[in-house]
Amino acid sequence: MSAHSVRTLSVAGAAGLLLALSAPLAASAHVTIDPGSAEPGSYTVLTVKVPNESATAATNRVELQLPSDTPFSSVRYVPVPGWSAQLVTSTLPEPVTVGESEIAEAVTSVVWTAQAGSEIGQGQLQQFDLSVGPVPDTGSITLPAVQSYTDGEVVEWTETAADAEHPAPVLYITDTPADAHAGHDADAAADADADAATVTASDDGAATSAAAQQQPVDALARVFGILGLVVGIVGVALAVTSRRKAAN
Repeated sequence: MSAHSVRTLSVAGAAGLLLALSAPLAASAHVTIDPGSAEPGSYTVLTVKVPNESATAATNRVELQLPSDTPFSSVRYVPVPGWSAQLVTSTLPEPVTVGESEIAEAVTSVVWTAQAGSEIGQGQLQQFDLSVGPVPDTGSITLPAVQSYTDGEVVEWTETAADAEHPAPVLYITDTPADAHAGHDADAAADADADAATVTASDDGAATSAAAQQQPVDALARVFGILGLVVGIVGVALAVTSRRKAAN
């Protein structure tokens, strides 16, 4: 095979590997919220994480939809340089009691719009902080998001299926997230590893201590052994000398 063919195959292989690695990375870049869980009745700060997934355009608008059946009576945003934020208030289908108050209107969406030059570019991610509360005492809340690009493309993160291509962010309250068991198993495995490491360290420490205690004994034995060897050599030398004198 010629050197040119080898180089061609190497480049093709590298390109294939790059595509194989980039495909799952691109598929995992979703609009998400952090943290993904909250306590009932609490006021929590949610961080909306928005990555740019387009190779040719930038993200210039993000909308997060809030529930109208279990609304938040308090919604506040943290200003982001280069972006404007709008709290969209709507009349609720039915009045809802929140705490000791009955509300007929609530913020049902938050819209962030980028100023020129502040769009989310290729390989970038923008975070938007939002304070909401009190968190309703319900299982979970789906928070659909809509992401718009400078080329007119609109991606709706609204799907709720387990294998959804564009999953909606979810805030878990009393429900357990689907991947929580895996997390617990990982924690248990980590604890087991930590315990094993502790036991190993203890065993190593005990062995080291025993070795340290044994060292003086071994050293003393070596000293007596050397002395015995020296005495034996001296004794043999004296015996040989005595025999020679007797012979003379």
